[in-house]
Amino acid sequence: MTPPPPRSLLIASGNLHKHDEIRRALPEGFAHLMVPSQLEATVGSAAPDPVEDGETLLENAIIKAQAFSIWSGLPAMADDTGLMVTALDGAPGVHTARWAGENATFEENMTKVLDQLSGVPTAQRSAQFRCVIALCDGDQVLLTVEEGCPGSITQKVEGSAGFGYDPIFVPEGETRTFAQLEAAEKDAISHRGRALRRFSELYQQFDLTGGS
Repeated sequence: MTPPPPRSLLIASGNLHKHDEIRRALPEGFAHLMVPSQLEATVGSAAPDPVEDGETLLENAIIKAQAFSIWSGLPAMADDTGLMVTALDGAPGVHTARWAGENATFEENMTKVLDQLSGVPTAQRSAQFRCVIALCDGDQVLLTVEEGCPGSITQKVEGSAGFGYDPIFVPEGETRTFAQLEAAEKDAISHRGRALRRFSELYQQFDLTGGS
């Protein structure tokens, strides 16, 4: 008997930049990836916008994955990412996406970090990105992974590629910011790239066929 095909996997995010990074980092043929905009007409309602009020990156990733899975009826993967700056006692941390306000732009968030580090010498501007990925099927948490990327914060914005805090973060062992790297270079060393590769390895153990 031919086994039923695996169900599609929903990327629980409306962030197009994340969609691109996820598709690049996961191996070809990994899964039939869907994004929320592809399902809104079928589901009959707009994709959810859950309140990310968790106290950790893991809690926020689970909040998003559960909300999108329940909405769509598909297993959903969500990531939550935080920038932890040593000189700011680990901030922005869980508030990374909203550091300069609830609807802050990437530029406003970066400006706030640079302003807070004004006068801090390069040697004391260490930081790291952390990325947590959660896989949920309905309200059931199937899998979580976490990876990081150490580095430092620049004195000014450098580079125009990427998104988020990429133009002010230099990964360890590099002299260029994430925003100055080619996409493949960034994926090879970034927190999200590392987390996605680990996720793809562990994902294979789950039976996510239409009969599960």
